[in-house]
This record gives sequence, C-alpha cells and structure tokens, in this order.
Amino acid sequence: MKANVNGTELYYEVNGKEGKPWLVLSHSLACTVRMWDPQVTAFQDRYRILNYDMRGHGASAAPSGAYTLDMLADDVVGLMKELKIQRATYMGLSIGGMIGQTLALRQTDLFDKMVLADTSHAQPPEAQKQWDDRIKTAKTQGMKALVPPTMERWFTPAFRESPEAQKIATLIANTPVNGYVGCAQAIMKLATTSRLKEIKLPVLAIAGEADPSAPGTKHIGENVPGAKLVMLKNAAHIANVEQAEKFNQALRDFL
Repeated sequence: MKANVNGTELYYEVNGKEGKPWLVLSHSLACTVRMWDPQVTAFQDRYRILNYDMRGHGASAAPSGAYTLDMLADDVVGLMKELKIQRATYMGLSIGGMIGQTLALRQTDLFDKMVLADTSHAQPPEAQKQWDDRIKTAKTQGMKALVPPTMERWFTPAFRESPEAQKIATLIANTPVNGYVGCAQAIMKLATTSRLKEIKLPVLAIAGEADPSAPGTKHIGENVPGAKLVMLKNAAHIANVEQAEKFNQALRDFL
C-alpha cells in the first residue's frame, strides 16, 4: 500500500491481527521492508506491524536533494497519523535507529518502547570522509559498485555468501541513487551524543559484535537511562538477518 506523507509517497505493509499493539519497523540504508522478514514472521502473532520503505528506498518515492533525520522522522509520524496509530513500539536499525533517537527526543507521546539496533549517535571526521566517498561512488558508478564493500561491512565472512545475505545484496544494488545519497547526507549530520540522557523511553540497544558501528550502539546502551544492551556474537551490521533467532529472542525478552 502507499500513502502520501509530507509531500512524498511512501510504501508500507501492515501485518498481524487488528487490535494487537503496534510495532513500527524502520530499515537500514540501502534496504527495504524485506530486511525485516525474519521479525515480521516471528512477531506478527503478537503485534500489528507497520513496515515501511523509507523515503528514497524500495517502492517509496526517491526525491532528489539532501534529506534530514528530522524529515525522515516526520515521515514516520505522518504515516502513523495516516493509519491512525496513536501509540506504538518502534524498532529501527542503522539509519532507522538514528530516526528512532530523533523520535525519542521529540515524540515520546507516540511510543512505548524503542529498539535501536546496529546504530550510532555521531559521525566522526573519518566517517564523514567515508560517506563523501560512498556518495561519489553512487553518483558516478551506480549502486552496484557499492555492493561488495557494503557486504564486507554488513556481514561476517561465514555468512556473506548465504542466500539470506545475497537477498540483502540485491536490495543494495536496487536502491535509487537519490535515496542513498539523500539518506547518507542525513546520516552525516547525526549528533545525538549530548542528548542521550534525555531519552526517557525504555530502550533496547542491540548490535552484532562484528558491526563497525557496535561501539556506537554500546555507547547508546550505556548512556540512555535504564537502557538494556545486547551484543550478538557472530553477527555484523544486519544482525537481525545474520543472527535472526538470537535477535528475535532478545526482542522477546525486551518486549
């Protein structure tokens, strides 16, 4: 299904039985709703799940220009209003977790709990340079050129050639360049470090131990008041896919 939200068209899926508590899912950069298939399957009996393609991704529109985390958070709020969702649990991975932090600092009345997965709270100078390089590659060579280095960061060597990982590789290759660039520019402005202690919601910070962003997730887990921190062995950035059952068990324990 599609909805016009904040001046753009967003694709979304709803799973689970009516009347169950809402769970909103927000995927990684260069992915789509399909990234969350292991969690939708595992939790649709307990939750009414809103799973959406972020602006610039999948079947959603991909307007040109820089996006911001506030803009992407507004998309979540607008979609919830469109579907008359008054309150939900939110789960975001990577940029989805950055959007979650933005929402937690702005919209506490909309959310009961938050899962912030494989994400961070700031982008150091060396990361800014990496993002500039990735943006240049996307613009000049297309998204397929970004698949190999992205897969190296996102999955451990033992899992990288698995069918599940290769599905993610396809999502990366098919991401619109406008969407990748717009969201990358939003990520480059991430700066929630000094405000983590203002987050009052129950938070699960969860990451793969081999994820390059694991230190950022750990910092969130240690600095959001009362947060629970879970680190998963034998997993990198897309930990919800690489260690789906362990990820799901941590969710069950938290939710």
